[in-house]
Amino acid sequence: MSLSFRQSDILSIAKQDGRVTVDGLATRFDVTVQTIRRDLSELADMGKLDRVHGGAVLRSGVSNIGYEDRRALNAETKALIAQKCARDIPDGASVFMNIGTSTEAVARQLLSHKDLMVVTNNMNVANILVENPNCQIVVAGGVLRRSDGGLVGNLTISTIEQFKFDYAIIGCSALDTEGDLLDFDFQEVRVSQTIIAQARKTCLVADQSKFQRTAPARIASMSEVDVFYTDFPLPDELASKCAEWGTRLVLCG
Repeated sequence: MSLSFRQSDILSIAKQDGRVTVDGLATRFDVTVQTIRRDLSELADMGKLDRVHGGAVLRSGVSNIGYEDRRALNAETKALIAQKCARDIPDGASVFMNIGTSTEAVARQLLSHKDLMVVTNNMNVANILVENPNCQIVVAGGVLRRSDGGLVGNLTISTIEQFKFDYAIIGCSALDTEGDLLDFDFQEVRVSQTIIAQARKTCLVADQSKFQRTAPARIASMSEVDVFYTDFPLPDELASKCAEWGTRLVLCG
């Protein structure tokens, strides 16, 4: 089944914002809510979106969405989250930054920091920080994942184990309401677990779209995270758990 022009536009909006609402789309396209519901149902039948109450979200499952789509997804929100996170990183710190478009956004906010040492398995982060002459960059070796510039595997883990970082700045592919960080790539999960183990303080950067997705592999519990930078208040039960765990929440936006 081919997409109509309106359905193509709806899918583009979903890729940019992570989700769409029936009422918002009806207003935007000046059509009835019934027409939008039919469009969303057809997109869901084609495997493009998942229907949720009041709208639809990008489909996820056992594979991640494309890297360029992830980079465009909630770009403004990621920038706000990155600004808050970067402000809490002092000059002279040692930092690890993992794979992800949210960590890349933080890297852009670190360009004026001084005397940093950044270790990363993200080639994009390294290329961004090249512009900061006051930042020493260490690239963890490993197998290059061409889809997103990530380095994974045993060599990456061995490199990370040589360091003890002041801060780890990490992202993830999905978050569940029990407070688990999730990902798609089992090799990346092992790398992220090693990063957390080698950091004195772990900072998670993730926008609300991560709660609307799922992924099969568990990285860790949010109880292992010191600070969570996000743009959306957590569900009451998860917020209570974070308070018990001592995980500080920083709302950005």
